[in-house]
Amino acid sequence: MVTIINPLQGKALLAPLAGISNLPFRLIARSFGCALAYTEMISANGLIRKTKKTFEYLKTSPEDKPLGMQIFGADPDLLAAAASIAVERGANLIDINMGCPVKKVIRAGAGAILMKDPLQIARIVDAVKKAVAIPVTVKIRSGWNRSSINAVEVARIAEDSGADAITVHARTADQGYSGIADWKIIKAVKEAVRIPVMGNGDIWQPQDAVNMMQQTSCDAVMIGRGVLGNPWLFAGINQLLSGQIADYMPELSQRYAIIKKHWSMEAEMCGAKAATRNFRKHLLWYTKGLEGSARFRQLVGALPDRESMLDQLDKYFQSLMQRQGKL
Repeated sequence: MVTIINPLQGKALLAPLAGISNLPFRLIARSFGCALAYTEMISANGLIRKTKKTFEYLKTSPEDKPLGMQIFGADPDLLAAAASIAVERGANLIDINMGCPVKKVIRAGAGAILMKDPLQIARIVDAVKKAVAIPVTVKIRSGWNRSSINAVEVARIAEDSGADAITVHARTADQGYSGIADWKIIKAVKEAVRIPVMGNGDIWQPQDAVNMMQQTSCDAVMIGRGVLGNPWLFAGINQLLSGQIADYMPELSQRYAIIKKHWSMEAEMCGAKAATRNFRKHLLWYTKGLEGSARFRQLVGALPDRESMLDQLDKYFQSLMQRQGKL
């Protein structure tokens, strides 16, 4: 992992976000200074079975580097085989998901349920590490619940089994994405292992990233929900970490251009139909907090096709810029 983390141009990483972290989204994030991006989590079983939908998650491009591909599963041998497939498809790093709290994943014995079985974690990391020649990392939770906080134990086991780095989402599995992340867990893990540690949880503003790094001594920060509709957050974090003032929020015209660019990339890389279906949520995120955005989101949510959505987007931003004297 040293070969990936240490030379990174920045300390802000994009988390593997289910249904979101596709190639267009990753490229947009990189354009604002994201140092390392991950695919959304990919089923090891799906890769082994070569299902078309699963292989779609592996789409990448020369500009999409360095790229971590995150896989999930319960069987060490299947995960090892899946990791080899990911390497063939361009992965620079393999990340093993041990933190997803979604019931479907848990029922399969994968994701956060692995926090209950440190010995299985050891077997998985060992198998994947032996199968590939690139860095292998794990993403864990603080523990299964508040009465079983074992991130330090799991991190040490992962390190001893060959993991090159660890990402700690400082919530328990039963918290899901609610409540407040306990950054003290990240600090405890950092103090317990020699490999790089990435902190994850409750980074919404650039100062949050700085605070996390100062309070925990983590090597990098991983941002998830904080970048939804806000990919320029990476620029603000990089500015603060380099000693500059965080001057990163785009003007209305710039935000409008970014939205159109992102949508165009979605259409080009995923197809127009899929882009229309997938991009509706991004429109809601990109416009959140803007004047009159609630009404805009209500209108867009009911529109049936790309043309009408684009037309409403154009009208909305034109009205915003007129009110601010930007036209």
